[in-house]
Amino acid sequence: MTAQPSANPNTSVGRPPEPWRQRLIRTLLYGKNTDRAAKARARVGLAMLAFGGIYGIIAVRLVVFAVNGDTHAERRASRDAIATARPDILDRNGAILATDVKSPSLFGEPRRIIDKDEAVELLTGALPDLDSSEVRDRLGSRKGFAWLKRDITPQQQRDIHRLGIPGIGFLRENKRVYPNGSTVSHLIGLTNIDNQGIAGIEKWLDNNGLADLHRAGFASDRMQKPVELALDVRVEHALRDELLKAKAKFSAKAASGLVSNIRTGEIVAMVSLPDFDPNNPKEVHDPDRINRLTTGVYEMGSTFKTLTLAMALDSGKVNLNTMFDARYPLSYGKFKIHDTHPVPRPISLAEVFTYSSNVGAAKIALGQGVEAHKAFLKKVGQLDRLRTELPESAMPIVPKRWGDLNTITISFGHGIAVAPLQAVMAVNAMVNGGNLIPPTFMKRSEEEALAVAKRVIKKDTSDKVRYLMRLNAEVGSARQAEARAKGYYLGGKTGTSEKVVNGRYSKKQVLNSFTAVLPMDNPQYQVLVMLDEPKALPETHGFITSGWNAVPTGGNVIARIAPLLGLEPRFDLAPSDRLILATSKVTQ
Repeated sequence: MTAQPSANPNTSVGRPPEPWRQRLIRTLLYGKNTDRAAKARARVGLAMLAFGGIYGIIAVRLVVFAVNGDTHAERRASRDAIATARPDILDRNGAILATDVKSPSLFGEPRRIIDKDEAVELLTGALPDLDSSEVRDRLGSRKGFAWLKRDITPQQQRDIHRLGIPGIGFLRENKRVYPNGSTVSHLIGLTNIDNQGIAGIEKWLDNNGLADLHRAGFASDRMQKPVELALDVRVEHALRDELLKAKAKFSAKAASGLVSNIRTGEIVAMVSLPDFDPNNPKEVHDPDRINRLTTGVYEMGSTFKTLTLAMALDSGKVNLNTMFDARYPLSYGKFKIHDTHPVPRPISLAEVFTYSSNVGAAKIALGQGVEAHKAFLKKVGQLDRLRTELPESAMPIVPKRWGDLNTITISFGHGIAVAPLQAVMAVNAMVNGGNLIPPTFMKRSEEEALAVAKRVIKKDTSDKVRYLMRLNAEVGSARQAEARAKGYYLGGKTGTSEKVVNGRYSKKQVLNSFTAVLPMDNPQYQVLVMLDEPKALPETHGFITSGWNAVPTGGNVIARIAPLLGLEPRFDLAPSDRLILATSKVTQ
């Protein structure tokens, strides 16, 4: 019997034998006795599963982009917007002076814009004030994010949203709002489009930690403690209203004023006209709209006589009854110092004040000496830049070479220019018992004020200055203020400073001021009123000196603000020599 050949799965009839190399590779890949059909089905299933997963991920990502296409841009931009949140600013009674509100802003993502020309046409149609070429440039850039318009109205947002332009979105930003408008503009200041402080208290906040908090990411919301100022917005409004009336009545170029707490140095009100609206600050850079009380420096005129006489009284070389011959002009080289209304007899130191004698003040200052005069003004803060919370401040203009002639003119407020707030600080010290207290726009207690105060004159000297200022309201140039604010026992000093025009002093262009203190038997507040280039009226009989305009304006201001400050009128009070001097240790 012939033997049959064995079956070989790797061979078939008519097929040549498989080379050993292929057998080896197949064995390594699939192993022995593998069902190749099952393996093929598994590979096909795995491939289908892989492709299905990939297409599923793509579909999910497309849905995410369609629904939240602006997420990344909004996260990045909103982080910057929220970081500029600012604390509320309040007056001393809690009234809001500045706060943040949310306002929509328009942005674009240039890479996602399909038809830039169409987008520009639709956007400029909805916002006619947009510059089409500028919008086209921004949308034509390669950036991922571009601002198109900051601070749009909700209605504008709705109109643009209805257009359905791909790559155009909105972001809610913090916007600073000032409910009182122009009333507190010079004090509060304002912010820029990025909600960063650029003037006034707003800038002070950034310079004193707020900007650092923003950069560090610790001020990313409005959960910040409000800033409380010393300002009383009710007093501020009354002061501004009276200054506006006076500016219009006397056709003055400008008007300014402030109210200071004599015991603490707090600034309760401050107004400088013309001012601006921080909600619409188009005129903020107008040089005529500066803060004249801190940024401007001026020759303060006869209000400086208060300092001159206080210096002399504090030295002990003179007293209230010391006589001075001011009948004739005082000649110094080619210059002559004279009085507007000279008294035809020798006058006492007290009469130098009430008659506002330039010659008398000059002789008093010369009697003290140049160095003593200069040292006293340095001590009371008139020769250095005054620093407060407001970033805007000016260096006083002081003679480079200080001689006898400088002492003569400075004794009655010419030849030296200071910020009005500086002069207010010094006058406060003359009547509060002799303590020079740095002014502040923040709330401060009397204890805190005394901790930073510096004694500059004796208590007895301060009593005599209070007597002189009250006497000036009884018989001197402040009588019109007394008539308008009866019962508040005010005192004051006037100042009429001729302005320099073409290198010469002009008698027709003057800066008038009136410094008032109330009540003089227990000083609490000082009021300063300034009118720049007031014009004569028939009722002023052709005069433009401060007694005819700044003084009555000051009286009107006091009559309105005294009740707001908690001061009650008192009538039938004793004259200054009995009510003030009689209670002082020294009556001379």
